[in-house]
Amino acid sequence: MSSFVDAEIQSGKKVVVFSKTYCPYCSRCKKVLQAHIGKEITAADFKWIEMDNMSNCSEIQAYLRKITGASSVPRVFINGKSVGGCDETTALDKSGKLSAMLKA
Repeated sequence: MSSFVDAEIQSGKKVVVFSKTYCPYCSRCKKVLQAHIGKEITAADFKWIEMDNMSNCSEIQAYLRKITGASSVPRVFINGKSVGGCDETTALDKSGKLSAMLKA
């Protein structure tokens, strides 16, 4: 499982998000990130992985907990680095730091 997650994080996509379709925090985070499409990023820079549609969801989530220290979703990676979940992503957006990270 680690190879799948690591490959996705290092896939060359600027933004990779591990999510669940029914999660309200994931939906909120998606809106925050999508607001930057056409500005700092393109749709092609963005990958949203809906773990609840995958048979190995629990293994993915366990590995994400191992590498990030958190098991909640969403788990957001920008330029291959974990930035946290919805609250952290929203705070970065409000502070203006998210735009800078996406431009890098």
